[in-house]
Amino acid sequence: MKGIVLGNRYELLEKIGEGGMAEVYKARCNKLNRFVAVKILRKQFANNEEISQKFKKEATAIANLSDANIVNILDVGTQDDIDYIVMELVNGKTLKDVITFNGNLGYATAIKIGLQIAKALDCAHKNNIIHRDIKPQNILITENGDVKVTDFGIAKSTDSSTITNTTSIIGSAHYLSPEQAKGTYIDCRADIYSLGIVLYEMVTGKLPFEGDSPVTVALKHLQEEPVAPKNINSAIPDSLNKLILKAMEKEAVKRYQSAKDIIQDLQKIQQNPDIIISDKPIQDNQYTIVMSPVSLDTNKKNNMSKLEEDYYEDEDEAYEDEEDEEDDDDYEEKKVKKKKKGSNVAKKIIIAIVGVLILVGLVATGLKIATGVTKVKDVKVPEISGKTVEEAKVILEKVKLEVEEVGSKKSDKPEGAIVEIDPKVGTVVKEKTKVKVMVSAGIEKLKMIDLREVEFNEAIKRLKDMGITNVKKTEEFSESIPYGLVISQDPKLKTEVTEDTAVNLVVSRGAEKKLVDIPNVIGKSASDAKSKLEGLKLSVEIKEKDTDRENENGIVLEQSISDKKVEAGTAITISVGKYVKPIVLINLDELGIKGLKVSEARGKLEAKGLKVVFANGGVDEANDIVSGYNPAKAEAGATITLSTEKPKQEKPKPDNTNKPDNTNKPPTQ
Repeated sequence: MKGIVLGNRYELLEKIGEGGMAEVYKARCNKLNRFVAVKILRKQFANNEEISQKFKKEATAIANLSDANIVNILDVGTQDDIDYIVMELVNGKTLKDVITFNGNLGYATAIKIGLQIAKALDCAHKNNIIHRDIKPQNILITENGDVKVTDFGIAKSTDSSTITNTTSIIGSAHYLSPEQAKGTYIDCRADIYSLGIVLYEMVTGKLPFEGDSPVTVALKHLQEEPVAPKNINSAIPDSLNKLILKAMEKEAVKRYQSAKDIIQDLQKIQQNPDIIISDKPIQDNQYTIVMSPVSLDTNKKNNMSKLEEDYYEDEDEAYEDEEDEEDDDDYEEKKVKKKKKGSNVAKKIIIAIVGVLILVGLVATGLKIATGVTKVKDVKVPEISGKTVEEAKVILEKVKLEVEEVGSKKSDKPEGAIVEIDPKVGTVVKEKTKVKVMVSAGIEKLKMIDLREVEFNEAIKRLKDMGITNVKKTEEFSESIPYGLVISQDPKLKTEVTEDTAVNLVVSRGAEKKLVDIPNVIGKSASDAKSKLEGLKLSVEIKEKDTDRENENGIVLEQSISDKKVEAGTAITISVGKYVKPIVLINLDELGIKGLKVSEARGKLEAKGLKVVFANGGVDEANDIVSGYNPAKAEAGATITLSTEKPKQEKPKPDNTNKPDNTNKPPTQ
C-alpha cells in the first residue's frame, strides 16, 4: 500500500496500525499539505457489499460528530476496491501508555481527562451513537494534554435494530458493562460504565476486575463489587470515590443516566472536592429498557465465546481496530425475529414465564419436603488440557462435573484441543459444576510484516504483538537509511512464520564516518585549497592574515590541521594572506630643515607629501627660522608642527659719515 495515492490526494507513507477489520496508514494530503491517518478496510472484506457499506455508513455518521475531544473523520471514499476513511492524525500517546508510565494519576488530572472523555461521549450520545469500546487504549492524549477519543470501529447508532437485539458481546473484557457481558440490550449507559472503569484505573493504576480468563473477568463484572478506589488510593476525595462507584453500578438504572449528568458532578468535584455526590441517579424516561425475548442461555454461551476473543485483544493501541472485529457482530450480528405481534403474544410469554417460575418453585419445595436437603460433595477439577471436548466430558463425568464449551481461539495446539479451563485444574468445586473450556481453532498461520524503515524499538513492539520475541539485531552503516531504522529483515515480507520464528533485523548505524588524510595546502590559492578540502568532506573556515608581501595576497599561509587523519566532517581553518601596503616613514632629521627659513622648510616638507602647521602664531615665513618640529618621523600625508623663531639681529656698524676725513691730511710735521 505504501506509495499509493487515494482519491488523487492522500499519499500513503507508512503503516501505523492494524486490526482485524482494517489497517491504518500515515498519509500526506497533497491538496492541503498536511498529514492524516487513513483507515483501509482489509482486502478480504472488500467484496462483501454489506460490510463495505456499513464501513462507510458508520464513518459518515461519526463524521457528523463535531467535538474537540473526538478524532475527526475528514473523508470517506473507494478506489480500485479499496474502501478507506480519512481521519485526523493525532500526535501523542494513548491514555494506557500514560497510566502504564505514571501508575496512578493525580485525581485532578484524572478529573480533567475524565471530563473531556465524558464531553466526547455526550456529543456521540446526542447524535444516537454509542461507542461501546471506551478504554484507555482508545483515548489519545495530545502533546498539549488534550483528549481525543478514537476508534469508533464498533460504535453503533442507537436507532439500529441490530444493536437492540444483539446476541454477542462487543468491546474489551476489562471495560465491558454487565449488559454487554450478558449480550442484552445496551444504551449510552454502557459507555458510562466503561468511563467509570477508566476513571478507576486512572486514580488507582489498577483495573477493578482481573482474572486468568475473560470468562472470569466477565463474571466479576456481573457478580462482584469492586474494591473502592479510595481503599487503594486514599488521596482521592470521597466525592470522586462515590462518583466512580456510581458510574460502575451493575444495574444501569442506578448509574449516571447520561454523560451530561456525570459531567456536572465531575465539574462540581473539580471546583470543590469536598462536595457531597448523590447516590441516586437522575431518572429519565428515555432510558426505559425494553428487553427482547432472547434466550438467556443462548446469549451466555455466545457471549462467553465472543468474550474470549475480545480478551486477548484488550491491549490494542489507538488507530488500531480491535482484532475481535473480524468476527464482530457489528458487521455480522443476527437479528432476533419477531414471530408474532400484538399484546396477546406478549401476555402469553409473560404468563408462560411466570408459570415456569412457579412450577420450578413448587418442584423444589416438594423435593425438599420429600427428601430433605441433599448435600452436594466437593470435588477437584481434573486435568483436561489438550483433550478434546468429548474426551474431557468422559473425564469430568467420573467426578460428576459437566463440561461447557464457551468458544475457540487460534493457538499453537491442534484444532479442537482444550487450551483454557475455568475453574482452573485442581480447584475445589461442587458436583454438577460446569467447567467452561476454550478449544483451539487451529494453529494460527502468521505472515511476516514489513519492518523496513521502521524504528527498531517499534519493530520489536510489532513483532511482540504477533507473539514473536526471538529477535536478533545487527547493525550496518547506511548512506540512505537514517540511524536506528531497519534496513532489511529476515524472514522477508509475507513469509509464513510462527511465534517461535527467529527474526533477524539489520539496523542502520547511519552514514559511516570515514577517516581522511588532510593534505598540506599552504602556498595554494584560497579557492583551490577550499575546493580540495571540501572534496574530502571537510568543513572549511577561511580567515585573513595581513601580509606586506604583495605576492602572498590570496595565498594560504597557514592551516589549523595538517598531516593527520580525521573523520569526514571535521572543521579545518586556513589563513589566507591579505596584502597591506607597507608604511614608509620620512625622517625629518635627514631633511635638515632645522635652522632653515620657514619658507624653505615648508618647501622640503610639502615635497615629501607632508602638511605644515605652526606651534605659534605670527610667523613670518620669509624671515622666521625653524627652531624645531614634531614628529621627527612621519608617513606621507601626515601633518608636521613647526616651531619657529625670529632671526637673530646683527650688531649695527658705527656711522662715520660726520667724522672728518683725514685721509688726505698731510702728516704732522
